[in-house]
Amino acid sequence: MMTEKFIEEIAHKIGAEKILAGSELKNRFCHIWEMEKPLLAKAVFFPTNTTDISDILTICHKYNQPIVTHGGLTNLVGSTTTSKDEVVIAMERMNQIEEIDPSSRTLTLQAGVILENIHLAVEKNNLLFPMTFGAKGSAQIGGVISTNAGGLRVFKYGMTRNLILGLEVVLADGTIISSMKKIIKDNSGYDLKQLFIGSEGTLGIVTRAVLRLQEKPRSRNSAFVAINDYENVVAFLKFMDLELGGILSGYELIWEVNFKEMTSSSTNIPKPLPYGYKYYVLLETLGNNHIRDQNLLEELLGEALAQDMINDATFAQSAQHLEFFWKIREDVDVLVDKCNHVQNFDISLPLKDIGNYVDQVFAALDKLHEVEVYFAHGHVADGNIHFLVGKTDNSVELTKKVNDIVYNPLKHLNGSVSAEHGIGVHKKEYLELCRSAEEIELMRLLKTSLDPKGILNRGKIIDT
Repeated sequence: MMTEKFIEEIAHKIGAEKILAGSELKNRFCHIWEMEKPLLAKAVFFPTNTTDISDILTICHKYNQPIVTHGGLTNLVGSTTTSKDEVVIAMERMNQIEEIDPSSRTLTLQAGVILENIHLAVEKNNLLFPMTFGAKGSAQIGGVISTNAGGLRVFKYGMTRNLILGLEVVLADGTIISSMKKIIKDNSGYDLKQLFIGSEGTLGIVTRAVLRLQEKPRSRNSAFVAINDYENVVAFLKFMDLELGGILSGYELIWEVNFKEMTSSSTNIPKPLPYGYKYYVLLETLGNNHIRDQNLLEELLGEALAQDMINDATFAQSAQHLEFFWKIREDVDVLVDKCNHVQNFDISLPLKDIGNYVDQVFAALDKLHEVEVYFAHGHVADGNIHFLVGKTDNSVELTKKVNDIVYNPLKHLNGSVSAEHGIGVHKKEYLELCRSAEEIELMRLLKTSLDPKGILNRGKIIDT
């Protein structure tokens, strides 16, 4: 099985039981939506600790062997794509929660821990890790960190980089950089962990982290609101944020095409509001008194209706209602199933421009006869919109046409081609729309400084 010398050396260091190669790779894959495609790679390594990863990288560095790191395989920009001359470091066995510290409100863990398991673990200690999104049942925290994931509560709690206190990373040559501190304030020089958060595994491999937790809220309430005018989407956000006194934690915008599909007869999800409105807003509050928070929410919805700020509204009156509400936003697989040759987008732009921009994108997509269906939704409070586009084929020409429709307007709007999924290989040629030549050159300098042989996730984000 292990014919190449570097694989034999790694087996001697970490143990042959932690390696797959040759025909043993047939059941591995590079993305959960492409499980029918066998993995292309020389071998897959399954480290169980940081030392294993350091040993693997030391040897791969010596042999100039390219490496791709695999987490939960839910990324949408090709960051986990492999070729037959690469090896894979799969993080799934590094899945230990090492410590929950209620007094400092921190969680120390390995990079392969699944996000949903983090939620379950901290909840037992009456704590909250606020990061959440649809793929929480498979996404690993190392991938969340490496992509600086956003999710449904960025408006209140910020991106992943706001939730990381300490980090341990292994560099391309096997050097271990460990700063597993539980402190919030540390101005002792450069904040090195920020280099690796969002770098998509191109500068180093995240192995362990210290997460910042919050006290678990005692109440969670949600409401669905219908609005026909985008200006009122913005006005309603400002109104609710002011009047709710800091407990507004989520503000999701769903276009009618999504709302109809997610509440169709095939989903068994009852629609909370009638069809016929242009926008549907799903909002969430996290507070400390369920009845008081719900009464306040109901009162404010009534005021917004009276002021013609919104057209219709309802709130979740039970835990089951709340679950149904959030399925409409989170269960994106329902939309993916409707898309042939799906293209995914996660762009961001100033809040005031979102309504017109999406209208223009829809109008341009309507003119492409190869586009069969499209959907839009997003974390509008932080300016992040997601598109899913289904097409007749997956040709390079058609893919570029759709990309140009979505991406090209962002330059003059001072937007970004990536709000939270990263760049990977799919967005590389569009990076210049949201980053200057000087910024890209600095990225290239960082890459060549930390990974001079270019073995870590090569060809992702930028070419070196």
